[in-house]
Amino acid sequence: MSLERKFERAAKKVWRLKAKPDDDTLLELYALYKQATEGDVEGRRPLRGGMKAMAKWRAWKGLRGMPIDDAMSGYCDMVITLFTSRAAA
Repeated sequence: MSLERKFERAAKKVWRLKAKPDDDTLLELYALYKQATEGDVEGRRPLRGGMKAMAKWRAWKGLRGMPIDDAMSGYCDMVITLFTSRAAA
């Protein structure tokens, strides 16, 4: 299966988690997803949206320079880890 297909499946599967991940995990998932789908963050930090928007922007900016394939792979790995750690708990 291609990496793109695995990524698409992981993006759909993550919505089926029974318990919401902690905020740091959610930020990392968000940043990896944005890096995989849009590449490096562009523009200036958001002035609207409050602390949540700023945290998301900073998390994404932290991945600047990461290749899209690496972001896709990292996202897939995180989703697999979330499902296996939740199943073990």
